[in-house]
Amino acid sequence: MIIHDVLVIGGSYAGLAAALQLGRARRDVLVLDAGERRNRFASHAHGFLGQDGVPPGEIAARGRADVARYPTVALRDARALSVRAEPDGTFVVATEGDTHRAHRLVLATGVVDTLPAVPGLTDLWGDSAFVCPYCHGYELDEGHLGVLASGPLSLHQAVLVAEWAGADGVTYFTNGAHDPDDAELAELAARNVRVEPRLVRHVGGASPRVVVTLDGGAEVTVAGLFLAPISRPSELALALGCDLTETPFGAVVAADPMTRETSVPGVFACGDAANPMAAIALAVADGVRAGAGVHRSLVMGPAARPRAARSAVSGAR
Repeated sequence: MIIHDVLVIGGSYAGLAAALQLGRARRDVLVLDAGERRNRFASHAHGFLGQDGVPPGEIAARGRADVARYPTVALRDARALSVRAEPDGTFVVATEGDTHRAHRLVLATGVVDTLPAVPGLTDLWGDSAFVCPYCHGYELDEGHLGVLASGPLSLHQAVLVAEWAGADGVTYFTNGAHDPDDAELAELAARNVRVEPRLVRHVGGASPRVVVTLDGGAEVTVAGLFLAPISRPSELALALGCDLTETPFGAVVAADPMTRETSVPGVFACGDAANPMAAIALAVADGVRAGAGVHRSLVMGPAARPRAARSAVSGAR
């Protein structure tokens, strides 16, 4: 079995950015991609300098083409089904019908989002129901906006989203997940946020409008609905025994702020898998950091694996 320098699980923005750094260092890299970008439900991406308004799939395709130009990087459309650490310090990853081995492992697997159990919400996700106002708020044209609570910290999302609302402000649907106290109610009122305590029974409608149906049948129409889903990391990180960092909206893989190495030596994590702040620009930056961290671990330290020198013939120009 070929032993690669690095195996990257996840071929979206963070994984491709990590692979790009390693390819430019002429390292032997295999990228496994199951083709399930977290933002695959969104029609356009915003806030990424130079790519503002571009469909996210097109950004990913451009990144993939950039990485594919490097001859030491292989891209394979495959889902990583299992992973294990070997006694010799290598890692073995199984895909359907095949196994792969590497000296270093990069987890760029993203996270799995769990939305509130509101009928109709899944159909609107990424189209008129969002998590990030920086990514989608501007396009809602200062309309009447909604925030669906998933817990007490959703209060802060409601206050933030008010920055993108117009004169009609924000409706904060607490939906049994948050009962604001008097101080919180005063803060919300000062930001033109109206609290709706009735349970949400259904959301629907066609973009750019969302119709929120409340307990009893009353309806509230908003230009867009924001919420914070609960996320969980890939089972692969759990199988390896990586430490997790708990956040108010789920767990992420704990990774060194600079190198992105996890608690398991030789395993690195980047992008949404290791950063609760979700944005393409942040995922790319995190991937760059992880790629550099992996490369330095191959060059220096007790587990270093310096790149084999090229022969005089192969190195000639």
